[in-house]
Amino acid sequence: MTAVPANPLDRIRPDVRAMHAYVVQDATGYLKLDAMENPYSLPPDLQAALGQRLGQLALNRYPGPRYADLQAALAQHAGLPEGHALILGNGSDELISLVALACAQPRAMVLAPEPGFVMYAMSAKLQGLGYVGVPLTPDFELDEAAMLAAIAQHRPAITFLAYPNNPTATLWDEGAMQRIIDAAGAQGGLVVVDEAYQPFASRTWLDRMRAEPQRNAHVLLMRTLSKFGLAGVRLGYLIGATNLVGEIDKVRPPYNVSVLNGEAALFALEHAAVFAEQAHQLRLQRTLLVEALRAMPGIEKCWDSEANMVLVRVPDAARTFAGLRERKVLIKNVSTMHPLLANCLRLTVGTAAENAIMLQALQASL
Repeated sequence: MTAVPANPLDRIRPDVRAMHAYVVQDATGYLKLDAMENPYSLPPDLQAALGQRLGQLALNRYPGPRYADLQAALAQHAGLPEGHALILGNGSDELISLVALACAQPRAMVLAPEPGFVMYAMSAKLQGLGYVGVPLTPDFELDEAAMLAAIAQHRPAITFLAYPNNPTATLWDEGAMQRIIDAAGAQGGLVVVDEAYQPFASRTWLDRMRAEPQRNAHVLLMRTLSKFGLAGVRLGYLIGATNLVGEIDKVRPPYNVSVLNGEAALFALEHAAVFAEQAHQLRLQRTLLVEALRAMPGIEKCWDSEANMVLVRVPDAARTFAGLRERKVLIKNVSTMHPLLANCLRLTVGTAAENAIMLQALQASL
């Protein structure tokens, strides 16, 4: 008698089998305003120069000294504080996972405000850490009292604070941020300040790290070049006290940044003024977009934004989202992510022409 093979799926962790994979919407044929991408491409002369440079790389060799060159270039670009170090990741997502992996001890906890970036909870669960989400206020500000109480109760190994936050585009009160950071540090926890949207924000926590290095010695600040204009390159970086970053670096896979990604990032930093002007234009378009949304009948609320996205509340998010899709405009329906986001849509800030198309489609879909 032939034995019945065992089910190999039984070797997959039950919690993994119960999860849903991260789904990226197919944007073919749509105006893509769902993922906070920079809508501007490289000018043709820079495209040609980058193509020639990438074509000369030794793709038959593992990444080498250019990793250190990119570290140095990013350190100069960001203004790395004295006594701090910087490591690179394959986007911010990998860095979030590396911090969770380095802190994955028995009964360790991760804490973050909600609604927030889904990868904080996902990475915690995949690395075997507990996760606690603390709701924001109804207007998407930090609930400082609730955060402090949760830190006292759960003593998290890692507290994530997105600055600005996704999907709310909120840049939280500086005093509340520092008090929460102080409380996390007082019980020996790390704080990861996620500045993915820093090119569009009016403040950076790096200034607080420079001004009060000891008070913020347990802060790891994370950024990405995705919102800088290189979403396809997948390059993030983490800044923190040298001793802390050195420990995180131990769990980083070797050669985690390809020679193509690294060289493209170096090229972009050499032409940082081009990307700075693109961010400036997007900030201008964000102001115009918010004004138009607040004047549009049917928009129940439009929140202030410090990122390249705008959050709005409409009477029926599912119907409006479907109407936009029918009109070939793709945005993000975040209404089911958290109860506070009921009937909310997240709109990426595009070019003037893209925003005009989106606004017309939105008005027709309300």
